Amino acid sequence: MLENVNDLINNPHFANSIPFIWKGLQLTLIVTFTGVIIGFIIGSIFGLARLSKNKLLYAIATIYIELVRGTPILVQALFLYFAVSDFFGINFDAVTAGIIAIAINAGAYIAEIVRGGVESIDKGQREAGRSIGLKASQTMQYIIWPQAFKRIIPPLGNQFIISLKDTSIFAVISLSEMTYLMRQYVSTTGETFAPYVMLCFGYLIITIPAMVLLRWIERRLDV
Repeated sequence: MLENVNDLINNPHFANSIPFIWKGLQLTLIVTFTGVIIGFIIGSIFGLARLSKNKLLYAIATIYIELVRGTPILVQALFLYFAVSDFFGINFDAVTAGIIAIAINAGAYIAEIVRGGVESIDKGQREAGRSIGLKASQTMQYIIWPQAFKRIIPPLGNQFIISLKDTSIFAVISLSEMTYLMRQYVSTTGETFAPYVMLCFGYLIITIPAMVLLRWIERRLDV
């Protein structure tokens, strides 16, 4: 048993796979950060549209949210990378398709996070804003949104971690993130255990600090 453990620790494939993890890690972070930031903008717009009394805006937001949440992100990525090219003649490279897929997917979930955050603010806050002469948009900007944003920080952090892990499925569109590069390493060496252990570490070195940072922010903001 001890010899087996030593053999695993001394397995050269642990060290040999690190450059693949490092290279893929950079692209994984770029796709995730860019996609989630765009997704936050999309989610904020559609989340507020979902709260609108305008029936057209409400309908558009509802269709987008339910359509995206009702289909897997893998299907969305395949659609962007292959179907859009075939049908519309628009060719996305793998990185662009990955970023768009993350943005669209995260945007739908963030829209619901935003809606829930705004709705959680006591209605008396809105009435107080109107009573001091603020317009509806000013009440939202200066009173409702700052409080709602504080409350949605935890679910936004969770969405970031979910989106980061979702990037692993973009190996199917040849996006050179960590999982794709590690699959290439495995296919050329025939070794599976050490590379996939390192792949797990690759994700954990991002997700664990992100979760620790998220808990710290929650304590600091008392949310």
